[in-house]
Amino acid sequence: MKYNFRLFWRTFYRSFFNSKNTPARLTKKRLTFLTLFYLVWPLGGLMHWFFFWLDDILFPDYKNQPIEKPLFILGNFRSGSTFLHRLLSRDSETFTSLTTWDIYLTPSVTQKKITYFIARLDKKYFNNILHRILFAFDRATLGKLKIHPISFFQPEEDENIHMHIWDGYFVTFLFPFMDEFPDYIHFDEALSPEHKKRIMTFYKSMLQRHMYATGKKHFVAKNPAFSAKIETLTEFFPDARILYLARNPLDMFPSTVSWINYARSQFTGPNNGYFYIDEILEMTQHWYRYPLRYLDSHPSPRHLIVNYDDLIQRPEAVIRGFYEQFSYPDKPGLDGIIDQAVKETLTFSSDHSYSFEEMGFTREQIVESYKDIFERFHFETREEMAPVERVELDR
Repeated sequence: MKYNFRLFWRTFYRSFFNSKNTPARLTKKRLTFLTLFYLVWPLGGLMHWFFFWLDDILFPDYKNQPIEKPLFILGNFRSGSTFLHRLLSRDSETFTSLTTWDIYLTPSVTQKKITYFIARLDKKYFNNILHRILFAFDRATLGKLKIHPISFFQPEEDENIHMHIWDGYFVTFLFPFMDEFPDYIHFDEALSPEHKKRIMTFYKSMLQRHMYATGKKHFVAKNPAFSAKIETLTEFFPDARILYLARNPLDMFPSTVSWINYARSQFTGPNNGYFYIDEILEMTQHWYRYPLRYLDSHPSPRHLIVNYDDLIQRPEAVIRGFYEQFSYPDKPGLDGIIDQAVKETLTFSSDHSYSFEEMGFTREQIVESYKDIFERFHFETREEMAPVERVELDR
């Protein structure tokens, strides 16, 4: 496993010495974030790498851990992947995922084993007092974020795991200096074979550690960023099941612009208006066309393309369908799990709102930019719809 020290240094340098006229300019808010980040993150990184080293000594068999029939949910941001991912995670007899806690606090086998031991002691001798304190802290901190429901104990997008090697698209949310980063948006096509291997070898080892420590059978991940690395993904996980979600660009694109601006503004800003429009336009177009082209040229019962509207309107039929297609065991009570997940999703409202006009484009421009996607999925072009403000539920 290799750390991208060059990129780490470049993002550090740009943050303090060359951020003028960027969304990450050195405001009071930004300086506070950077100070806290560089006080905490390097020390945490050293601790994690120490435990990765301990894994090799104490639990070397994790390297032989098989990853059977992993399910990867792809598609653009804001296309229903969070909803589906967290719904499937409720079927804990079948699936396991990396939670926020797993990603940032206990990515190693050793750390997980220590955590499980402390949890058993807490339950046996202290009436779960540590558990209750942790959940209260979770609600008081992460629970206030409105990007989507975030919790230490909820499955999260495990593209975040690449923060530990400082080599992945999600680093750009903290340090949005896109000219410094490799072209993660076009991962398969733009990165060298050696670079792709480095990143994916690390990712696979993280999954093996998790599966080894938990003893679970099937891994499920939702990663829009994997849309750009679908070919490399299937090379490293030849037994993978791929589910691609497609949503109407009239909903997906402005929602993604709003979401990315909201997410990055938590670590930069305050900023007025919308940024990153060209980046997001290129990214979303590629993350439609490239994975769909790959799936079309590699037909397989292990692959499935799902329309977002079908998932939202008849989730039980869609989910039972791919359970059967992908050879996952039938789950008794799945209908109850789905009903509860839908109810909880509908009660959550994101903080970010948007309108087409504020972002500087029209309905006609979106339809034209994604013309082939509208034609393929027969998405409504909504010619009669005027630009109106929309408030987004969690997707």
